[in-house]
Formats: sequence, structure tokens, C-alpha cells
Amino acid sequence: MIVVGGMIGLGKTTVATLLGEELHSQVFYESVNGNKILPLFYKASPEEIQRKRYPFLLQLWFLNTRFKAIKEALGDNNNVLDRSIYEDWYFAKKNEELGRISSLEMEIYEDLLNNMMEELRGMPKKAPDLMVYLRGSFDTVLARIKKRGRSFELGDELISYYHFLWEGYDNWVYNCYKASQVLTIDMDKTDVVANPADRARVMREIEEKLHALRQE
Repeated sequence: MIVVGGMIGLGKTTVATLLGEELHSQVFYESVNGNKILPLFYKASPEEIQRKRYPFLLQLWFLNTRFKAIKEALGDNNNVLDRSIYEDWYFAKKNEELGRISSLEMEIYEDLLNNMMEELRGMPKKAPDLMVYLRGSFDTVLARIKKRGRSFELGDELISYYHFLWEGYDNWVYNCYKASQVLTIDMDKTDVVANPADRARVMREIEEKLHALRQE
């Protein structure tokens, strides 16, 4: 099982789709379509966020859908996840640091997450084989977000939020994520949408990493 991780906008869904096609695998996509809370989260004023608790509700939405996805993925072979439950905590923690999620809400969230992780440890397959980490500069992150053009993700007021998420991502991946080995793809030099050579190179690097893992 492969999980594809990285900052908003860097191409997780595209890479996950390519992996699914290359490996003849099912892809479990991040639940954006049909998520009624996500647009409210991005567009809400600070006052609305405090009153309606959109960040906490959004984290519960994602945690629930990611738990369902990874349970199904771990029950079978050769699956790909477009982001996963492992990254979910990072977003919750960053929103707590911003004061968007209260300490009590974070305590409830972590208790629920820990219960879910205990259940995963009882699965026949207990963890991913590899995380493919899409890493890029902040300029690349902003350019890709603008290029895909989701209206609720655009706006100058969101830039500081994106930067706050981006600046801690490497530390979380390289120092906190322990579920599997990590393969980093430099998205400053990679465009899997527009460049067929980049697509082929990324798939080759992942195949080579998987082959090396099988030999260990």
C-alpha cells in the first residue's frame, strides 16, 4: 500500500491516479467533492470560525473518511491513498496552534484518532509500505493552488495560512511520520500534469523504491 502526501495543491491526486493506473490498483481519494464543510472553512471570517467551529468539524470529517479509506485499503493488496489518516493529525495540530481548534477539541480529536489507530493495528496489514512525499517550495505551492482554480482556495487572506502549513511540513514528514519509509519527489522540478517525461520518471522512481523495499 502506498500513501501519497504533501502540501495542498502539489499534485497528490494526480500522482495517486497515475500510480493506480501503473500498478492496476484501487485509489482512495481525499474527500473534497461533497464536503460541505470545506468551502465554509476557507471562506469563514475569524468570528464565524470561533462561533461555528468549522476547523474542528472539518477535521472530524476528514478523520472519519480517512479512517474508512485506510481500513478498506489495508484489507486488500496494492492500494493507493491520496493523503491518509497519518497526515490528518498534522492539520489538526496546526489549526490548534492557530487557535482555530481549542485544546479541549484537540484532546477529543486525539482520543478518537488513538482509538482508530489501535483498530488499524489489529488489521492483517498494519501500515503502508511507502509514503510518496510531494515536496515543493512555497512559490510552487501557491502557483499550483492558483492553477487548479478551486474558488474557495483562492484569496490573499489564505496565503499566511498556507505558509503556516507549509513551513512545518518537512519536519513532520521527516521527524514525526513513522508508519513507513518515505520517497521524496521534488515538485519544483516536476510537473506530472504537463510533462510526460516527468510522469515516467516519477513512476520509475517509485517502482525502484518499491523493488528495493521488497528486497529488504
